[in-house]
Amino acid sequence: MGLFEKLKASLSKTSAFLREGIDRALRPGAIGPESFEEIEALLIQVDVGVKAAGEIVEEVKERLKREKIQDPGRLVSLIEEKVAAILSTTSKPLRVSDSPPTVYLLVGVNGSGKTTTAAKLAYRWTSQGKTAIAAACDTFRAAAAEQLEVWSRRVGMEIIKHQEGSDPAAVAFDAAHAALARRKDLLVVDTAGRLHTKKNLMEELRKVVRVIAREIPGAPHEILLVIDGTTGQNGLIQARVFTEAVGVTGVVLTKLDGSAKGGIAVAIAGELGLPIKLVGVGEGLDDLKDFDPAGFAKALFAGDRSDQV
Repeated sequence: MGLFEKLKASLSKTSAFLREGIDRALRPGAIGPESFEEIEALLIQVDVGVKAAGEIVEEVKERLKREKIQDPGRLVSLIEEKVAAILSTTSKPLRVSDSPPTVYLLVGVNGSGKTTTAAKLAYRWTSQGKTAIAAACDTFRAAAAEQLEVWSRRVGMEIIKHQEGSDPAAVAFDAAHAALARRKDLLVVDTAGRLHTKKNLMEELRKVVRVIAREIPGAPHEILLVIDGTTGQNGLIQARVFTEAVGVTGVVLTKLDGSAKGGIAVAIAGELGLPIKLVGVGEGLDDLKDFDPAGFAKALFAGDRSDQV
């Protein structure tokens, strides 16, 4: 299955909701103010965000008027083009350091999929013959390090861990030194899930970032916020607070297949200017893919119609 087909499958709930709603709004001869109000409401319901939804609808209305377009199918493609443009504005590839190790720090709330993402990131490197090491900085969740250790064995990655309850910054310090001494290509830092409202835990996270930056100049090269795609607008709140706290450089969207809220990617890019760096399109180790704005937008509006490629 190709990347677009996987994206289409992951976003099937969102796209089905959108296409069914747009078809209702574009009944024969009904392309008018009420149609656009319905479409804007639909976009907001799939968590595109109020700001982005309004921007999309206004631009599409203007183009329809300027180009004298009456074809409902063309209207859908114009919406898709605008969504792709919003996502493309912030799109950036994952940074890779010129002087190994490259360091990726994963942050986010509990249950967002950080540990699995850490393993999949490492797999991207080890499957290319490169070396990876993990820092098990989630020292509070029971058996968190053991879970990461199981994943590490599967992907051929070393792991640095301390006893449960240890200082996460101390784990980060040891992992940074190990990555340098053992000449690893990648250091992936898996942190404990934390509510973005807990100031003491956010300060602990800042300490981990400071330690890594002190031990490896220029690191962390990416601070990736892992967001569960089913969380909707709460993901936007998480992105805003984590960015303010530790300077998030990009977002990893996971679990899109369980949600009709796939538009959150547009809200994150449009309202916060944060790039979506990676997207989870399945449970396999190779199902963490570089974000493709045009492909994502196309899949978002694919629906289940036979006229969609």
